Amino acid sequence: MVRRMVRSLALPAILAALGELTLASAASAQDCDPNYSGKCVPIASDVDCAGGNGNGPAYVGGPVYVVGSDIYELDRDGDGVACDR
Repeated sequence: MVRRMVRSLALPAILAALGELTLASAASAQDCDPNYSGKCVPIASDVDCAGGNGNGPAYVGGPVYVVGSDIYELDRDGDGVACDR
């Protein structure tokens, strides 16, 4: 009986926290290019590796994994890992 009571009291709090986490993740995922993982590569007219020679306007620190098309040409050596130098 006590175990059920504790479970019934904790479950709403856990579900509420998970709901907030899911909403936050969904909102930030919309701002990230789905062609990359590991770090959020912003959706912009151009993205360059932070600390490199690119002129932006957006930058990302690595390493970043290319999981689709490398539309920003961040993976210079073609090994699937971008901004790794």
